[in-house]
Amino acid sequence: MFNEKFVVSRDDSIYEAWPALTLTEKGKLICVFTECTRHTDRTYTRIVYKESLDRGRTWGEKIALTEGTAGLDYFYDCCSIARLNDNRLVIVTNRVLRNDDYKQGYFHESVSELYIGISEGEKWEGPIPTPIRGIVPDTLCELPSGRWLLSAHWKSKKHGYLEQMLWYSDNQGKDWSGPITVASMEGLHLCEASILALPDHTLVAFLRENSNDGKDGYKAISRDHGETWEGPYRMPLPGCHRPVARMLKSGKVMMTHRFYQGGPVGYGSNQNLFAAWMDMDTVLETEYIKQWIRVLPIDYDRSLLADNGYSGWAQFDDGEIYIVQYIADDSPNCQIRGYSLREEAFMLNPYCESSRGSSMTWI
Repeated sequence: MFNEKFVVSRDDSIYEAWPALTLTEKGKLICVFTECTRHTDRTYTRIVYKESLDRGRTWGEKIALTEGTAGLDYFYDCCSIARLNDNRLVIVTNRVLRNDDYKQGYFHESVSELYIGISEGEKWEGPIPTPIRGIVPDTLCELPSGRWLLSAHWKSKKHGYLEQMLWYSDNQGKDWSGPITVASMEGLHLCEASILALPDHTLVAFLRENSNDGKDGYKAISRDHGETWEGPYRMPLPGCHRPVARMLKSGKVMMTHRFYQGGPVGYGSNQNLFAAWMDMDTVLETEYIKQWIRVLPIDYDRSLLADNGYSGWAQFDDGEIYIVQYIADDSPNCQIRGYSLREEAFMLNPYCESSRGSSMTWI
């Protein structure tokens, strides 16, 4: 087997979903996720996290970050977690008001809030308000300059399709500028961005297209620290939902994502978590035919009511990659599962410069 599987959290009394993951300075894994009644029932929600001191082989008990929302006029949606340059941690939570904006599917009034933790996550300050609006906030991206980027999506009031928006702060969240449009195009539902800062300071936002017919994923590119964006450009990744892109220690880029092939919408319609692997030329390439990507299956959801594919991952100093996702599979609700693999799972000799498709014989 190319990977090992681990139970991160399985509580059959509650639905556990939409995890994010970070690795602390001292090597602790922290996985933050949402509890709720069901995917389509947010009567009760709560943001919780778990910690692992043994590289994800075993996990501690759930620790509550927020209050439970039963009986309240809001609920929590997806959350994210990041490690800052100074080794502090940032969790972003997404609070959705139960109002007309939410009921009509616009989400312009959904609020992202920050929790700032010390380096190993023993203490958290928050919630800290932000002006970021929309749902599914990306992992907070800190640039070498210290600028913070945070993006989310909502439905455009101009053309009625989903669009990805961004705010930035140059004083660690005290003040924010935005919103800036990352990607918006009539006819495409562009959402759930994962923004990756490259070594040359270019930013690439990998995007889900949410028309539910198996469309390819997209990307947008910024060359001025997130203030303007080019694109969107189509990628050869069909059915790419909820991308999570990071740099590998080899200099390559890996992106975990749900594969949704299209067709019926609802439980059972998507069953697979994939990981895409690409080099820097492909990340920056805008022509579809020149993007060379390898795609690795991570797990398959066997449940008749399959529900899975939002993920997070981190890489240890020795190269081991640890991935988390939520999955129904053999659970009566949903559970959080972990996976361990190494870059060699994508191909033999993955560090060889001649591994690009341009050196291969086309058939």
